[in-house]
Amino acid sequence: MIRASIFLAACLAASTAIGARPAMAAESPFEPGLMRLAEVLGSLHFLRNLCGEKGDQWRVEMEKLIASENPNPERRARFIASFNRGYRSFGGTYTQCTASATEAISRYMKEGETLSRDIASRYGN
Repeated sequence: MIRASIFLAACLAASTAIGARPAMAAESPFEPGLMRLAEVLGSLHFLRNLCGEKGDQWRVEMEKLIASENPNPERRARFIASFNRGYRSFGGTYTQCTASATEAISRYMKEGETLSRDIASRYGN
């Protein structure tokens, strides 16, 4: 639970630091990292619910990321597509919580923390 709180704080810090900037026509250097973060959130949403967590915590975090970015409709669609790709990537593989599913959760939590921290430290104000 503490680890999830750290991850959530890092996600919020990354999205807040970057969200203050106006939308740019060209892709920003942090854009691939944000899209990957959206995909990680989608994966966690599927896996954590599969393994007993009830609720929309990871979807809510995605909504916060989108709100802080305030993207134009095209970019918003890319965020949503990334989240959905992450969610669906495990749907065909896991129908129940297994040891490898919990290992995937652990790895995605670490990756999400790293992405959030790196984006915030590199591109934050």
